[in-house]
Parts: sequence; structure tokens; C-alpha cells
Amino acid sequence: MNTTTPAPDGAAAAFEERFGRRVAARLTAGSLELPHEFGERLRAARMQAIAQRKTVPQLRTAPAVVPSGGAAALGGGGWWWTRIGAVVPLVALVAGLMAISAIQDDRRTNELAEVDSALLTDDLPPAAYTDPGFAQYLKTNDSAGR
Repeated sequence: MNTTTPAPDGAAAAFEERFGRRVAARLTAGSLELPHEFGERLRAARMQAIAQRKTVPQLRTAPAVVPSGGAAALGGGGWWWTRIGAVVPLVALVAGLMAISAIQDDRRTNELAEVDSALLTDDLPPAAYTDPGFAQYLKTNDSAGR
């Protein structure tokens, strides 16, 4: 059962404020006639009440009333639907990341295969590409061809 009350509107809040001030004024006037011990106890109780008044009660919403055939039933869509609704986006995200990773791996493999096939079908042996003299030869021929 929900025991919290909704926040009062403007007129009701003003009425509560006036009522609280009148009660406080009467308590203050009456406390002057009491012995010191009782007055101190009342002052401590007032301080506790003021401290609690400053905190705003948290409102909790009740489940929605959902028509179910010919009768109304309390529910908000069901516990399982909320769990599934929270998990489905996570599963989609993980599946998408796995698909992107697989596609990138496939592309990288195809690029490496193209480079390997170009090296193996070329007229030069693969060892020529690692020779420092051949690299110098390519640089001089490239600048002479321009």
C-alpha cells in the first residue's frame, strides 16, 4: 500500500504553512508558563520536527491499472517484458560489434592475400625486395623517370 501523499498544490501549501505558524506561536506562548525541564524537552522536540519538515517525502508510483478482458488488473507490462526490453539492446550491441570485427578481419585477410599474390606472381624473387641495393635502385629509377 502506498502511504505517501502527493505534494500539495499552492493553496494547500499556504494553508499548511499558516496552520504550522499558528501552532508554533501557541506552543511558544504556552512554554513560557512551564517549568524549565519541560520547556527544554519541547524545544528539542520542535527542533526535531523542523529538521524532518525540511526533508521532502519521496513519491513512489503505483503500478498502472491495465484492462484485462472484462476486468481491470494491476500490472505494468509484466516483469519479464521489462527484463527482455533491457537485455535486447545489449544483445544487439554485442552482435553488431562481433559482426564488425568479423568483417574487418575478413578485409584485412583479403588485403594480405592480395599483397602475397602480387609478390609471388611478380618477375622478381621475394628476396629482391629485402635487398638494400634494390631499394636504392627503385629510388633512383623513380626520380630519373620523372
